[in-house]
Amino acid sequence: MNVTLSATLAANEDIERRRHAGQRVLNLAFGEAGLPVHPALRERLADASARNGYGPVAGAPELREAAAGYWTRRGLPTDPALVVCGPGSKPLLYGLLLAIGGDVVLPVPSWVSYAAQAELAGTRSLPVAALPGEGGAPDPDRVSAAVRRARSEGRRVRALLVTLPDNPTGTLASADTVKKIAELARDLDLVIISDEIYRDLVHDPGSGFVSPAELAPERTVVTSGLSKSLALGGWRIGVARLPSAGLRDRLLAAASEIWSSPAAPVQQAAAYAYTEPAELVERVAASRRLHATLARAVHARLVRAGIRADVPRGGFYLYPDLTGHPALTGLAGSADLAARLLDGHGVGVLPGHVFGDDPRALRVRVATSLLYGETTEERLAALAAPDPLALPWIAASLGHLDEALAGLTAPRIVRRRPRTP
Repeated sequence: MNVTLSATLAANEDIERRRHAGQRVLNLAFGEAGLPVHPALRERLADASARNGYGPVAGAPELREAAAGYWTRRGLPTDPALVVCGPGSKPLLYGLLLAIGGDVVLPVPSWVSYAAQAELAGTRSLPVAALPGEGGAPDPDRVSAAVRRARSEGRRVRALLVTLPDNPTGTLASADTVKKIAELARDLDLVIISDEIYRDLVHDPGSGFVSPAELAPERTVVTSGLSKSLALGGWRIGVARLPSAGLRDRLLAAASEIWSSPAAPVQQAAAYAYTEPAELVERVAASRRLHATLARAVHARLVRAGIRADVPRGGFYLYPDLTGHPALTGLAGSADLAARLLDGHGVGVLPGHVFGDDPRALRVRVATSLLYGETTEERLAALAAPDPLALPWIAASLGHLDEALAGLTAPRIVRRRPRTP
């Protein structure tokens, strides 16, 4: 087994070590939502703290009911009996790979844990490049040939995974692409796993988000959680919407042997969150605006520095491409680029190869969600500010980034030795 410590977690730990040693480092490597917990959720958690029983493997009935309502309000009528809760969407995704079995088609690039989880589950991933500007979904025109070729070689390809909107690129697959994916899944008899944990952070909520569960409900699993929309990453709670009782039962069998049940107090707070009371709807909307503002500000700086990058459409990520930049011809690939940014300019990012990308390409993932401040007070001020970019701590971080990009892309002067007479 070649699985190592998650690249995201390893990078964050390295950056924190450097900061504690007194180094000035801008952390653009870690995809944490970077915002405080809403007081209403803290109150619900405290009120439920006496609950210490395991509870049902599928999750507390009130949480499953609330999650079903959440999806139903988004045009996906949901039976609470087909909702499974877990300690984060990450374990749910792993449990699904075990429950479905067989190999899984992944977009390239894709979140670092997908391929690693497939290996842990004893299966293999089948990488298929995403369309330009539509990260998170494999190119439909390439999927059929890749699956048929793999099956002709004896591989059991059973699933296809999409991320809407995407991590690492911050882009969103179009409705037409999602429709083609749904049609392909039917033709090839594939289960679609739709990771929609960033759905509520699409920058323009009116832009026409389409879930494959709308188009192929009989074969689409939807996973989500509260770690991004409500910044509850450390609370570890996720939900999955299953298309059938058979797949639900297989997932529950795996869950019963891996996590038994999510933490009972957290489930109670999550049940409240999924009913979407007004104060939490307002918090998600404010978070969405802040994420969009900072992601677009960083995009503008990348473009100003002559760096190619797709406009972010959801979440808090960008995926700039510096391949072929004349100032970087000496770099061997994304690992070298990330190292130069960190060691030479004090900016932490993740190299593209950890997302399954070509290691020779000079692409990195940039996460903007830790720019909001170092304290709860600063982060709340960023949420409430009409212009968060004007806040001094955010302006200072963006200034640091400007300096780093200028230094990184500056023409390199080659000094020639004088000729010896």
